Amino acid sequence: MEGLNFNDLKKKVGVDDIAYSLGYRLNRGAGVGKFIEMSLPDGRGGHTDTLVIRNPKNKESQTFFHRNSSRGGDVIDLIQENINSFAVSGKDKWDTIRRVMAKFADEPIPDYGDGKYLEKAGYVDNQVFDPKRWMVTPAKEYMHHVMTYFEPRGIRQETVEAFAPFLNRIKDLNATKFNNFNLGFPYTLPETGEVAGYEIRGYNKFKSKAAGTNSSQGAWIVDMTGGKNPLDVKNVYFAESGFDIMAFYQFNRLKLDSKSSVFVSLGGALSNQQITGIMRKYADARAVDCFDNDIPGRIYGMRLVGLMQGIHLNIVNATDAIHVTVNGKEHLLKPETASMKDLSSFMDLGTRVDMWKPAKSFKDWNDQVMNKPMEAMALPNKFQRNEKLAEERTAGMKFNP
Repeated sequence: MEGLNFNDLKKKVGVDDIAYSLGYRLNRGAGVGKFIEMSLPDGRGGHTDTLVIRNPKNKESQTFFHRNSSRGGDVIDLIQENINSFAVSGKDKWDTIRRVMAKFADEPIPDYGDGKYLEKAGYVDNQVFDPKRWMVTPAKEYMHHVMTYFEPRGIRQETVEAFAPFLNRIKDLNATKFNNFNLGFPYTLPETGEVAGYEIRGYNKFKSKAAGTNSSQGAWIVDMTGGKNPLDVKNVYFAESGFDIMAFYQFNRLKLDSKSSVFVSLGGALSNQQITGIMRKYADARAVDCFDNDIPGRIYGMRLVGLMQGIHLNIVNATDAIHVTVNGKEHLLKPETASMKDLSSFMDLGTRVDMWKPAKSFKDWNDQVMNKPMEAMALPNKFQRNEKLAEERTAGMKFNP
């Protein structure tokens, strides 16, 4: 992190990016010019706050102010105002802010439906994925090289071999400073199978996405059925990264019916079109929440329920609670424990969703495979040790609504 400075990060991360992640949405009625407005919905057709953003076309110089007060500043100030909303921590306040910005610099914000509107207004430079830009070789032909990415993650060769038909070594032919191969998780469109981009991993924890990757519709889709009819698929397992879904498979392999399963990485940013497109293809399958154990991951699970049920959920992670609004009625959930199963107290979850989380002491499945708990847990007696061990062995005991 020491090599990252705020000026460089501000070139990639704007006020609008952070606002989108916090739940603000573009107010199209205000127009697009030297200013744009982004409002935070209240779930009842109104809004609780509005940001006025200057210089929307230039992320580096974007500033904002709250319409209902004089408070404002740049992207750093907006992050500072909402420092507890990103599930990121650092050595101090400034290190935390820098880590938040680095995360957004690596992982593009999903399109919330404003992309075409903003493009027409000259607000965005819409890149299209160009497959000719990439030199691609099958991962299975270079297993020794590929394993150097997976071994530090605790992912065994037998797991990589199972996923190898869906992995590539890729090289960016336009790169000027880096002339080597990285690991590529090809994003495909569920209806056509067309490659629409790459989730990229490299050495020293490098991660990115190929320019123009279609993250709103495409995903890393690993169909292990061997060409069966998509209607014969029983379960589609969703996680936030390629490493996470592979770790899930590895940890639970003996419990899984792999030949009737599909494993999906959404690349850290769930979009409605990703879920609906994939589940439209696998129309008789259950969608299984294997997302992270943190608040964003648990909110992804709630959104999964809404999408599978065709019900619009307005979900806001506030300081006091997670506010979930359904059909105009607001419900408050505890941030530290809320998950999709809590929705059952006020809505029907249906029969096509499930939840299979890592043990609660682990942030994600890859951390569980590596035995890296979120925090050290005091286990003062044998009973508690055995209880924890039993939980880890049965991690992912399904929640069947």
